Amino acid sequence: MAQARSDNLITALDIGSSKVCALIAEVTDGGGEIRVLGTGQRESKGVRHGYVADMERTEAAIREAVEQAERIARTNIEDVWVSFSAGGLVSKLAAVEVDLGGHRIEQQDIDALLNAGRNAIDPEGRMVLHAQPTLYTLDGLKGTRTPLGLHADRLGVDIHVVAAEASPVRNVDLCVRSAHLAVKSIVASPIAAGMAVLSEEERDLGVALVEMGAGVTNVSLFAGGMLVGLASLPMGAADITDNIASALGTRRFDAERLKTFYGSAMTSPRDNHDMIDVVPVAGTQDGSDPMRITRAQLIAIIRQQLERWMGEIGTTLKALGFTGPVSRQIVLTGGGAEMKGIADYAQGLLGQSVRVGKPRGLSGLPEAHSGPAFATLAGLIHYAASDPIDLRAMAPATQTVHRVHGAGMIQRMIAAFRNGY
Repeated sequence: MAQARSDNLITALDIGSSKVCALIAEVTDGGGEIRVLGTGQRESKGVRHGYVADMERTEAAIREAVEQAERIARTNIEDVWVSFSAGGLVSKLAAVEVDLGGHRIEQQDIDALLNAGRNAIDPEGRMVLHAQPTLYTLDGLKGTRTPLGLHADRLGVDIHVVAAEASPVRNVDLCVRSAHLAVKSIVASPIAAGMAVLSEEERDLGVALVEMGAGVTNVSLFAGGMLVGLASLPMGAADITDNIASALGTRRFDAERLKTFYGSAMTSPRDNHDMIDVVPVAGTQDGSDPMRITRAQLIAIIRQQLERWMGEIGTTLKALGFTGPVSRQIVLTGGGAEMKGIADYAQGLLGQSVRVGKPRGLSGLPEAHSGPAFATLAGLIHYAASDPIDLRAMAPATQTVHRVHGAGMIQRMIAAFRNGY
């Protein structure tokens, strides 16, 4: 029997290219501990490179994953926080100011500024996923986190905006609602994953987060506590699976199994002696023996695609400005980061310190859902529990707003990142 529904429940839904996952958690009334109540997972057959390609299959996977999580949690949920990772995500900063006349800043002044900030958001034809205030400016001096109680002639704020192509977002929203679930918010996966695997200090000092998904790789930079650069690559771990299937003449299912159980990014002398059975596409119904290869042969196929993948990631990091002495740390997450030896391989190829990021901060998270493949899912819970301010929820502004037209705001943030924010 389902338990009485708690107002502290949060449900996360991660719709990926390889799997659809649901997680139900409860924020305790005491110290704000987040306790996992139930999880669910289904294979994703309707999503390609982060985009919904088959609505019926995607809706079915969503419904089944949520129902599984509900059974384990013994509760029924009505709304979900949903991830979005498809290409087309962009991160920008908008800056606005209002005149105060030198008086002491009160909460109503901050509210008026944030209301006015809604008018400064220019999505340029895209759909805004996030519009959040970051640092405040007092008479041109940037970097104030809490201006309440100070005096200023002009009060300004930088608004962090993340936007995406509208149609893919609407398709995700439609699939969720077709599964009879209300959408609380659609969250950009880099923001969610960053909250799950990066420490507050890492996000403040500067770090690169690489989400190695099945069909999409998101490369993002964090500095000053926020996302300051973002790029998407239409490639992922599924490309390695396809390479194995093509090279060895086996089914994708068997190729994925070979990659998961025997694959590695690093080589060892023993690999030439370990033998692996490979089931051909047609199977072995005729009584023939399966083909046998060495583990070294499998790893060679994996590394061929992995080298190309890491090369694209390295090029993207440079294009985003992640170069020089301040490029201290790269964190890999996503399903592709579960490959054995991936951190050492990436560190050797990219020439930077690399670690694998796993979800943290959730009590009772099952072992099966504690790896980097579930970082976005866990991050959605953290994001929802943080109760983020979103300017889109505020009433339209009626007072005069001065939009700061300093072109290249995001470039200035990246420059600050280069200089050790």
